[in-house]
Amino acid sequence: MAGTGPKGAAKRTLLLDTAERLIVEEGYAAVSTRRVGLEAGVKPPLVHYYFPTTDDLLLAVYERAAEQAHQRTLDALSGPRPLEALWSLCRESAHTSLGTELYALANHRKAIRNHIAENGAAVRDVEAAALANSLGERLDRSVCDPKALIILLTGISRILVMEEAVGVTDGHAAVGALMEWLLDRLAKPAAGDAPAQPAAS
Repeated sequence: MAGTGPKGAAKRTLLLDTAERLIVEEGYAAVSTRRVGLEAGVKPPLVHYYFPTTDDLLLAVYERAAEQAHQRTLDALSGPRPLEALWSLCRESAHTSLGTELYALANHRKAIRNHIAENGAAVRDVEAAALANSLGERLDRSVCDPKALIILLTGISRILVMEEAVGVTDGHAAVGALMEWLLDRLAKPAAGDAPAQPAAS
């Protein structure tokens, strides 16, 4: 069958990669099974073999992206300086731009909205637990809950990326400096940690 084996997996990955690129470059509205097939050089029947509808394609893009983002977040949180690593990850334009578009898409696609609702809380629980475990006693719980900190970092970074996409950068350097100041104070350095260095503007 067309969808089995390495060749089938490669074709499916090509279609998902193409759809993801279109979402980042042009927005989710640019994605359709026809457009993705043309961009990927794949005939429509083969596209529909893997993804019968555009909703099926978009949901598969979301599921793959969410899984990858979750794993990258856990990797960042497992390091010696998890807050700085998470902030750096969130500030990656491609990472955050895709997430922003997919959340916007969820407002118009019930299947994706339902998927986020069903899985979002569980994912946040896991990531907050990973952050709490990594920081241990260094995190001042009287000041900030791990979940609140994750929401703060991802939310601020999303706003910055959205504004940068349309050419608005006024105040961004100041926000970056404020976040570095905040992160430095929320998590007391462990013994042997070097002082945090300011990020390049």
